[in-house]
Amino acid sequence: MTDVPTEMAGAGELLRSLRAVVPRLRAQQHKGQAGRVGVLGGSAEYTGAPYFAAITAMRTGADLAHVFCPRDAAAAIKAYGPDVIVHPVLDAPDAVAQIREWAPRLCSLVVGPGLGRDRRTLDTVQRLVEALRPLELPMVFDADALWLVAQAPDLVRGYHSAVLTPNAAEFGRLYKAVLHEELAVAHYGEQHVRALSRELGDVAIVRKGRDDAVVCGDTALWCSEPGSLRRCGGQGDLLAGALATLLHWTKTTNQPLAVDARLLAAYGACALTRRASRLAFERHGRSMLASDMLQHVHTAFEQLFEDRVGG
Repeated sequence: MTDVPTEMAGAGELLRSLRAVVPRLRAQQHKGQAGRVGVLGGSAEYTGAPYFAAITAMRTGADLAHVFCPRDAAAAIKAYGPDVIVHPVLDAPDAVAQIREWAPRLCSLVVGPGLGRDRRTLDTVQRLVEALRPLELPMVFDADALWLVAQAPDLVRGYHSAVLTPNAAEFGRLYKAVLHEELAVAHYGEQHVRALSRELGDVAIVRKGRDDAVVCGDTALWCSEPGSLRRCGGQGDLLAGALATLLHWTKTTNQPLAVDARLLAAYGACALTRRASRLAFERHGRSMLASDMLQHVHTAFEQLFEDRVGG
């Protein structure tokens, strides 16, 4: 897998590179070949978030999605739809051992959607991430997993298979925890995202905002794909799920990439989520919900990445 210089990569080239890594749909493919995504999250209060991440991973093109959640969240997540495989094990005494057994079968992992801040659950997640790091499994850290990273930055420091996806508030919390400086939201700039990435050992970061900054060390991309005017909850969960699928594709492709595989996948997930949001907003306006966006992931994907069917 070879990369070309970042400065050559504009939006058009990034999209062309993404189109090249999208797996062709062939009759010879078997289940799981296009991706098996895991989602580590959910709580009694927050059951929609892990479902949104998992189902978006599948709507983006992954074949299978597993949600590892506490027992009191499992029934609700199962009720949202039969496509997601639900494992009610996150609060089990041997949760780390049980989930670790599944890890070699997964292509990527989303950590955090709906996780909550129960200390015992977060301790389990921390021990699990530490146990899985040697596998170099691509991991997306979102929502309450970012709160955990702010408490324990070494959890992701130097892990080059990680992508952090903070919104404005989460970014400020991370920046203060890692660089010991408090920033006002109005002062966030590319230089601050670069500084945080470098301090964490060149971990990839998607700082979500009016435009999404996609940064790894000294390399930065900006996704300015038009989105919607709605800021309803759940849109970040969709982005995390799409990113998990695209990370698998960019990591395993034999095609030359316009930029680092993590940055390319993150840029694509941002563009896809923004396009789906805009399409949903055009139809639903002020009443648009994150669940409405799911119906537009396919159209957004086709428009951006030219889904192709092979023989």
